[in-house]
Amino acid sequence: MVFTSRAGGASSSPYDSFNLGDHVGDDPDAVAANRERLARILGLDDIVWMEQIHSHNVTVVDGPQPGPVEATDALVTTQRGLALGVLVADCVPVLLADHVHGVVAAAHAGRLGARNGIVSRTVAKMVELGAQPGAIQVVLGPAASGRHYEVPAEMAADVEKHLPGSRTRTEQGTVGLDIRAGLVRQLMGLGVTNIEADPRCTIEDEDFFSYRREGTTGRQAGLVWLP
Repeated sequence: MVFTSRAGGASSSPYDSFNLGDHVGDDPDAVAANRERLARILGLDDIVWMEQIHSHNVTVVDGPQPGPVEATDALVTTQRGLALGVLVADCVPVLLADHVHGVVAAAHAGRLGARNGIVSRTVAKMVELGAQPGAIQVVLGPAASGRHYEVPAEMAADVEKHLPGSRTRTEQGTVGLDIRAGLVRQLMGLGVTNIEADPRCTIEDEDFFSYRREGTTGRQAGLVWLP
């Protein structure tokens, strides 16, 4: 499992410099160079990306794809050496792996996707393919933290209803969301207890791209694969 930052790439401002998103207005050649460098450094032959749409759609892939997998926000595979990638700039990148039973997944858990069950649906699909909840390891990557993710009270109440444990207060005392906290609670309810959550906040940490902080910006990635 790997998470990238914004350092060490070929992209120019405001995508500087290791932007891996090909849908944000960056020079396609720079994005291609960044993706090639990522694959080379990690020793990967193939990385499968998604056309992320903030849905709860989960797709199983069994080999390299000609382009991003359309209209999905989670990928699952049992194929060794096939890396699954998720792109984010405040949303939660969720990487899941059951190395005992040979199933891995990557999920894009933004507010809407998390609210609508993208992570629970991903776990269910992994179990269909032979994974066991008690054997699944999960890492939640850098994302908008509850300290800074301010939202309207109605929105927070709606997300809390569907993802209990996510409503919080920001540092300013306003209503906020901590999507990672809600996801940890959800995962534990599913019997997945081997969970690590990176505490870094993309809104406050300039080592990462942040849509909330910058508007026009790049995307970092989380990747998972079976060796």
